Amino acid sequence: MRITLGDPADAPQPLTPYYSQVARVEQADGGALLFLSGQIAEGDTITEQSHGVFEIIAALLKAHGATLEHVISIRTYLTDIGELAAYGAVRRQYLTGTPPTSMTMEVPRLFRPEARIEVEVVAAVPAGL
Repeated sequence: MRITLGDPADAPQPLTPYYSQVARVEQADGGALLFLSGQIAEGDTITEQSHGVFEIIAALLKAHGATLEHVISIRTYLTDIGELAAYGAVRRQYLTGTPPTSMTMEVPRLFRPEARIEVEVVAAVPAGL
């Protein structure tokens, strides 16, 4: 098994140098698992931040030859669980196939005080991509 940690040059860069955005775990069949660090985005509303987060995730996946269709697990952290419906509406625009496994929880605060949402995903990339 080969594991590569890093930040794709052709995707948004991390906010600090203290973490890698993607861990790629090569599988014996030629496929890979991608573990993405939690992502936050700019914006004033949960809707704006949610769109931004999914755009960043899509770019990170694309850098590894994957798409949002390859997401198999998603973890969401909200600072206000009352915004779940607004986030869910955006999420359904990006994750249009069979829903991945999911966990959503309310947290008192995130890495940046203005962040209302943080999302991390795992994607399974088939061999040949």
